[in-house]
Amino acid sequence: MANRGDSQNRFTRREVLLAAAAVPLAQGAVIGETTAAKAGERVLAAGGNVVDAAVTAALVAGVVALPSCGIGGYGGHMVIAIGGRVTAIDFNTTAPVKPPDRVHQHGWLSVGVPGTLAGLELAVKRYGKRTFRQALEPAIQLAGEGFPFTDRLKNAVRAAEAQLRQDGGSANLLLGGADTFRNPDLAAMLEKLAAGDSAEPFYRGEIARRVAEGFAKNGGAVTEADLSDYRAREVKPIEFRWRGHSLFTPPPTAGGETVIQALATLKAGGYDPQSEDWDFARLEALRIAWFDRLRLLGDPAKADVPLRRLLSDSYAGESADRVQAALRARKPLPIEGDPVKQTGTIHLSAADQRGDMVALTLTHGDGFGARVTVDGMGLILGHGMSRFDPRPGHPNSLGARKRPLHNMCPTIVVRDGRPVLAVGATGGRRIPNSLFDVITRFLAEGRTLPDAVAAGRMNTTGGLDLLLDKNWTEDQVRKFTSLGYQVHRASGANVSAVALTAGGLVTAQG
Repeated sequence: MANRGDSQNRFTRREVLLAAAAVPLAQGAVIGETTAAKAGERVLAAGGNVVDAAVTAALVAGVVALPSCGIGGYGGHMVIAIGGRVTAIDFNTTAPVKPPDRVHQHGWLSVGVPGTLAGLELAVKRYGKRTFRQALEPAIQLAGEGFPFTDRLKNAVRAAEAQLRQDGGSANLLLGGADTFRNPDLAAMLEKLAAGDSAEPFYRGEIARRVAEGFAKNGGAVTEADLSDYRAREVKPIEFRWRGHSLFTPPPTAGGETVIQALATLKAGGYDPQSEDWDFARLEALRIAWFDRLRLLGDPAKADVPLRRLLSDSYAGESADRVQAALRARKPLPIEGDPVKQTGTIHLSAADQRGDMVALTLTHGDGFGARVTVDGMGLILGHGMSRFDPRPGHPNSLGARKRPLHNMCPTIVVRDGRPVLAVGATGGRRIPNSLFDVITRFLAEGRTLPDAVAAGRMNTTGGLDLLLDKNWTEDQVRKFTSLGYQVHRASGANVSAVALTAGGLVTAQG
């Protein structure tokens, strides 16, 4: 076993990034959903900062990325590195004061208070240079004038059609079959918000009353009082130092704790990225983090969550000893997982001319979220309540005003006080695993950002089931199988990242 500690070697050096194609820093960059990213880059070209660009892009994504996120999506998290400081915005959904008696996967009872508008407004008003009204303008235009209803969108609608058809608002909005998709009702609502330069009416006012009426009419649990009580909040991110860098990711109920916990195990173990057991050690560290996540994590404001211990040096050392025991025995640790499948989300990574960065993830949940729509408003709603654990007494069990645990983990990496990487992913439970893969490839193995994003991805939820994407060789698959894993081929999450190099900004997605 290698010596424990923050070992320094040639893998720590970032000069290797100079070989990657780069764009001048003066242009800035946004990477993620194509239409949204282009809208964000236009904001940068017009003099907006990175927060203006990311928020504008997110609002556009909320209009055009219909299956993945929305203006009525359940929410998300973002990390902002600006002006020498790093902070985070939590706009996860909350359960209503009177939640249903069980967890629902779809339908009106699967909807909590939508957090997307509140979070994006909070970010741009605290850290942007432009107004919330200006950030809304491209989304309003696309909702009103329309955009191509592509074959990909049509296929997504067909996949969810049975449930969409059961909801009048969704059927009216999504099942028309036109080649151009327009949402004039949503455009009208956004115009009202723009007129007041505020999301306030969505939570407290005329629009809130209409949204609450939609819930009441369809048997949902969210009330006008629940909307009024909702607040997005600025929170202190988790900070983790590794290999000369500081990583920042939002705390639970976001998913980054799992990534940091697994990285801390690798740091404590001092594993050599060039050794033949490197991937074995990475996988076991990730399995331990997932096992803890699914047993112990939930909303820290509403449950006893042992975050301090899980992220402590002493626990990282204990986990590293367990990984080392698995390596010696040549077999995986005897722990179980939970193979529940979750998909969805949009991620945007951005950097501006000053070198400030944003990593922003937002979601409906699975395709089209709850698969219900507030009729007459064009507002598709997310199913954040489905992210609660159905077991009573679990830290993530359903509860009044509770925020559910989710998988989004936007992350920013800082070196010498300057942000050098913004990264995140889409793809439900695959997100933390893919972030872990990219970060270890980039920081520990010293790969370029494009190479780190293109490298093989592994997916686990703690058990022996192991999903490997097409970039793993058959020899590697056989090795994992011989160790005792049940290996299947499947894709990882889709990662979007931007890195700052001496030659400019490098973007990568895939």
